[in-house]
Amino acid sequence: MSGFTAADHAHMARALRLARNGLTTAHPNPRVGCVLVRDGKVVGEGWHRAAGEPHAEVNALSAAGDAAAGATVYVTLEPCAHTGRTGPCTQALIEGRVAEVIFAHEDPSRPDSGASVLERAGIRVRRGLLRDEARRLNQGFFSRVERGRPFVRVKIAASLDGATAMADGESRWISDEAARADVQALRAASGAIVTGIGTVLADDPLLTVRDASRVREQPLRVVVDGRLRTPLTARLFGAAGRIAIFCADDHAREPLEARGAAVYQAGAGDGRVDLEAMLAKLAELSVNDALVEAGPALCGALLGARLVDELVIYQAPHIMGSETRRMFLTPGIVRLADRVDLEMIDVRRVGGCLRITARPAPGAASG
Repeated sequence: MSGFTAADHAHMARALRLARNGLTTAHPNPRVGCVLVRDGKVVGEGWHRAAGEPHAEVNALSAAGDAAAGATVYVTLEPCAHTGRTGPCTQALIEGRVAEVIFAHEDPSRPDSGASVLERAGIRVRRGLLRDEARRLNQGFFSRVERGRPFVRVKIAASLDGATAMADGESRWISDEAARADVQALRAASGAIVTGIGTVLADDPLLTVRDASRVREQPLRVVVDGRLRTPLTARLFGAAGRIAIFCADDHAREPLEARGAAVYQAGAGDGRVDLEAMLAKLAELSVNDALVEAGPALCGALLGARLVDELVIYQAPHIMGSETRRMFLTPGIVRLADRVDLEMIDVRRVGGCLRITARPAPGAASG
């Protein structure tokens, strides 16, 4: 962006790298990094670790001490001007007597409020440096604030010929150990892991981050269960963390609630769950990123409703043949013209699998 030097870009890039330290711990708050520079030298750095703890600016100011006076602040999100669980960062910056604040992206919940406070205090403010990179880092936070629903990522393990299970449901294991470890990173960076009742009945999954030290708390585990058929003996109930079950008819909710689940009614008719209403409720529950690990029915329903923001497909190097289940159940796609066009975002090898990251092309998905 014009007006910014190579040094400005380098310092903001460093702030973005710091922000990534909060990838698995900061949610539901945004991941934010901050660098203080004075006379060309970095005098303080910080990042936001978790909700309720000091923000990135405060941590960087603390690291800089008296050297913050006259410094330029590089921060990946517009400093907050409100008091929540912590005090306003704008006030901390003013008291630190910084000279200039450069931020990458405006705060979507309170645009320009922080910038205006700083400018009224005589601090120079510039914005927009590496804006797109900062937005990508917090795409779930922006989705929740701007669209009222989480960023929805669908993860699928499939064979080279597109099979996700044999006809009888056998699917362990399609992908290899390296790919499954990679999925754990996706889980750790998510606020919720979503599955359908079919997967619960067939696989009895835990839906947890295996290495609990990677997260401050386990992601919310969500089951889409229109008729509340989740067994009271399901392994979900034996693991740490919260459980949310979305149903169309909640007449049998009490036993599940007694097992610790929160049950939400969001009926769409015919015993189905209203997926848009479910996502809106997840946003109310402060979920930024929802990772869907489900069978073809739920994945297909989300895709058909244009509620999928990203697909992560681990394609294993084998052929499973014709007597198999596919990635999506999509009765609405009957002609070639009905296909969902995708944009390839990233393709790389993970272990023996090919990991394909793709997003519905503009016009193919909502938002």
